Amino acid sequence: MLNKDRIHLHVYGIRNCDSCGHTLRWLDTRRVPHSFHDVRDEGLDAALLGSWLASAHGPYLVNRRSTTWRQLPGAKKRLADSEPQDLLLEHPTLLKRPVITESNTILDVGFDPESLEDYI
Repeated sequence: MLNKDRIHLHVYGIRNCDSCGHTLRWLDTRRVPHSFHDVRDEGLDAALLGSWLASAHGPYLVNRRSTTWRQLPGAKKRLADSEPQDLLLEHPTLLKRPVITESNTILDVGFDPESLEDYI
């Protein structure tokens, strides 16, 4: 039986991301209440992103393995350390995916089933 007081998770990512797909299927299978925000289509909120970058998860939010990262010129890549918010707002697909939140608080970055078990 579902607990009506369970948290509602919010998953930020892109539709065609394998990690996001695994996360969404995992949550669906366990009937965990969640919603999905496609950062490619819907963008990122600057204030929300700023709070994420200020959190303990901040250093992990720029995905330096992505196709988008490999296509960036060196000058843009140097912004990842000094001005990550501007870089992520301009290129939201650089966001490490998925970012899983409750309200505005990041619970996890990336898909880790063991870590997600703690929240359901």
